[in-house]
Amino acid sequence: MRKLLPLALTGLLAVSACQFAGDDADDADGGAHRLNTMKALPLQAYIPDPTSRDAKAVGEAQWILAKQCMVRLGFSGFKSLDIRTVESTYPVREGTVTSSIKVGDDSPYGVDDPDLAAEHGYHNRQQGSGDQPREWAADQYTALTGVFEAGDSHQAHGNPIPKGGCTGEATRKIFGPDPKPVKVGAVKLSGYYSIAMELWYEAHKQAAKDPAWKKADRAWSDCMKHKGLHYPDPDAASTDTDWYGTDEPSGKEKKTAAADARCKLDTGYIQAAHAVETRAQKTAIARNKKALDDRRAAVERAMANARKIIDDAS
Repeated sequence: MRKLLPLALTGLLAVSACQFAGDDADDADGGAHRLNTMKALPLQAYIPDPTSRDAKAVGEAQWILAKQCMVRLGFSGFKSLDIRTVESTYPVREGTVTSSIKVGDDSPYGVDDPDLAAEHGYHNRQQGSGDQPREWAADQYTALTGVFEAGDSHQAHGNPIPKGGCTGEATRKIFGPDPKPVKVGAVKLSGYYSIAMELWYEAHKQAAKDPAWKKADRAWSDCMKHKGLHYPDPDAASTDTDWYGTDEPSGKEKKTAAADARCKLDTGYIQAAHAVETRAQKTAIARNKKALDDRRAAVERAMANARKIIDDAS
């Protein structure tokens, strides 16, 4: 844990020492912040950035094709649909109660800024672009998604709804046949980035068993105990059920999150965990290089297909 200079020190020596200590602390903290991002891990290279221009082009192309499909199925109103109002969203069935999980964030190791954590607790999840999913009438929703409830017809105006609905058909036209589903934890994934996500899950599970990771957990937990907080690891703190079900963080949550972030920085937790996970991911990539490269090439072709679809529709 970083040592603080005695307050009794005076004069130029004390000032200089504090400045150097501050510079070291800032460098260490900055290094932790830089490592606590998804893009700092090797497998991220195989998962496209959803905010990139190419990824957004895929969303636009999917809606162009889905719109054409819906018109073909007899939904004439879709001829005038402005896809700019929906291209970043996935359809929601009318009357469905939607909720957003406000606890958590998009970093691999959780909170790492004590000041921010003291203000927001664990309620620091980054929201999307602000686009709200549009609600569709039941018949339109089933035609768009191919998701049916009891009593829903599998036809639209006498026309069979394609597998996965019009959005599923559009995705296949852009990406090609659906990839083989894989199981990630308790969830079955069939997306085009499922290989990378499966490997990420397995690498993380393996890394968490590494003695170096366990040592980092213990150091962090001991630091928290000194602050009167008892958790075995950062995941246990951030997923405490007391934090869920509220829009705003409680005082206890803020205190815990701030201590969590401070202990990560003081014990070098993020640097230690990142080093272990990076090794595990590099091993996974080396063992599955051809499958990953083939999938990445397929995604690049899909993005080229998306740009052509957009150009043809212009």
